[in-house]
Amino acid sequence: MERRTDERDAAAGAPPIAAIVAAGRPVILRGLARDWPAVRAADPAGYLLGLDAGGPIELVEGAPEAGGRLFYSDDRRGFNFIRRRATLPELFALLARAADAEAAPAIAAQAVAIRDSLPGFERDNRLAILPRDVAPRIWIGNRVVVAPHHDMASNIAVVVAGRRRFTLFPPDQTRNLYIGPLEFTPAGAPVSMVDPENPDFERFPRAREALAAAEVAELEPGDALYIPHMWWHHVRSLDALSVLVNYWWNEAIAPQPGLAPVDAMVHAALAFADLPAEQRAAWRAMFDQVVFADDPQALAAFPPERRGLRGTLDAAAKTRLRRQLGAIMGR
Repeated sequence: MERRTDERDAAAGAPPIAAIVAAGRPVILRGLARDWPAVRAADPAGYLLGLDAGGPIELVEGAPEAGGRLFYSDDRRGFNFIRRRATLPELFALLARAADAEAAPAIAAQAVAIRDSLPGFERDNRLAILPRDVAPRIWIGNRVVVAPHHDMASNIAVVVAGRRRFTLFPPDQTRNLYIGPLEFTPAGAPVSMVDPENPDFERFPRAREALAAAEVAELEPGDALYIPHMWWHHVRSLDALSVLVNYWWNEAIAPQPGLAPVDAMVHAALAFADLPAEQRAAWRAMFDQVVFADDPQALAAFPPERRGLRGTLDAAAKTRLRRQLGAIMGR
């Protein structure tokens, strides 16, 4: 039986964003944007075309036989879609033709910056629970399917037109999702090789555990979904015209220069790749203790400024350590 994502009736106003984030779980904010002019428009395409700045956008097109799934090619040397430049009128013309096709190609414009491409949209379609400096992006397409992926940011996704079905997995299911390459991806973020709608348990047996932990969110126009930082999500657009606006932000403090978590992970992967198994196991234990453990007892006798990396580092100490790393990397 599917586990349904928690939801709240947000038609009369959503709880503060801090409370939503603090819960640490996805939540459907039902009706959060139901009064947006874009949602209420009888002709969503016409509404958006009326705001078009006229600039180019990037278009994704997949062959009909892919069934809308934007993914790798069968030989895993490329992808099953192409990218090209287009205009917003061209995109909507393609979508209109595809709506009448017996076997439609997958068509999508993804993560288009609204402030550049649709000036005026943000003024009239405001997401009041977020600060104004969180910039919206728009996703327009047909019955497209996006493989499970995660964002290194918190995310609120607002459905403007069409219906969407999200299948969500918590970060602790990463191992069970069989993640593909970090550097060779369909759209920038690593994706799961498991198709949640048609899982191959022979090739990916641990996917059973991932699916047991999954939850599903089905959204109508005007609904929004909060997706916490690094939660995996598979997305299926259910209608011939689908429009979604999303907002990415990070409530964490900005990383130190050159020390974003993903950079540290890549550095670590390079450092440990060729070590013998017993050394890798020893370093895994050290990482668990030094980087991730919350074990105050071991250092309780030391004043905070004498706990090194596991204590309180002032700006000067952080700068000194960064310089040491820079010197090492520069060799």
